[in-house]
Amino acid sequence: MYPCVHVNLGHIRHNASVVAALCQENNINITGVSKVFCGDPHIVQAYIQAGISYIGDSRVDNLMKMGDMPIEKWLIRPPQQCEVDLLVRHVDVSLNSELATLKKLNQASKAIGKQHKVILMADLGDIREGFSNYDELIEVAMAVEKMEFLHLYGIGTNLTCFSFVQPNEEKMKELSDLAQRISTAINRPLEIISGGNSATIDLMLRGGIDSGVNNLRLGESVLFGKERANYQYLPNTYKDAFILECEIVELKEKPSLPWGEIGVDSYGNTPSFQDKGMRLKAVCALGRQDFDVETSTPVDKGIIVLGASSDHLMLDVTDSVKRYQVGDIVQLQLGYFSTMRAYTSQYVEKVYHN
Repeated sequence: MYPCVHVNLGHIRHNASVVAALCQENNINITGVSKVFCGDPHIVQAYIQAGISYIGDSRVDNLMKMGDMPIEKWLIRPPQQCEVDLLVRHVDVSLNSELATLKKLNQASKAIGKQHKVILMADLGDIREGFSNYDELIEVAMAVEKMEFLHLYGIGTNLTCFSFVQPNEEKMKELSDLAQRISTAINRPLEIISGGNSATIDLMLRGGIDSGVNNLRLGESVLFGKERANYQYLPNTYKDAFILECEIVELKEKPSLPWGEIGVDSYGNTPSFQDKGMRLKAVCALGRQDFDVETSTPVDKGIIVLGASSDHLMLDVTDSVKRYQVGDIVQLQLGYFSTMRAYTSQYVEKVYHN
């Protein structure tokens, strides 16, 4: 049935191995991020086969899908207090920035007699999660060190996800210095100093990561071979691990300009159109509920994506070499956000290839 995503597990394994080797050369280990594919065990297994031993996800439900797979499971969004009981049973590590939540984690861990690892987050300017008052960060670290059923595992930061503040040498040095302050305060070294996500890859390749940083949380670079600072593909990686197929349900010649009074779209924007005369247009049974138009590219280079509504995709196939018919299948190469939406949609079938 369509739409469906074809997942090339071999390409994912290859990309993961390439990125892991690059990181290993810089004494950095990888936490492979699984939220984009909702923690699907098929892809987690590909991560494991590539040598990745940590998995990070923003949802406990996704981590629970992995069961007893030989992987250390990280919750990479600060925990909700309503989920701490479930969290400590099924997740090994969580990223935290609130003392009140840490206290609840300690209580929940005590109730089941199991120690839980925590990483404290430092906000280095992106103004998403993390302590921006670094004295408070040190105080909380000292408090966690005294909690019997929590283990202070490390410190981390996140950049480029909200304000798009870029990682640089100064910020990595600042993170490393904060880790050293904590280590001095608790009189032992931290095991994990996590310097961010795929946007930090470029800095790493330029030798700009302080030697104290030893971990990156990577999703886009592992799945698509793409670093996020300059949005460049890494050498010897595949970018076609996820191919979405959809069916043409209408194929007609139509004007390129609409007729009638034009209003605003669902986001309050007024659409604009270019007059190209009559064009052969295909409507596919796929919409924004199932994928992200902006991060998808037709495999057929002659196809022009015109746009999508919630459940219709509009294509201009006039210049395609192939002569399409109603019922034919169109392939789209998916990027990060399009893959995330396809995996979230229950209407998109997933097919795996080794």
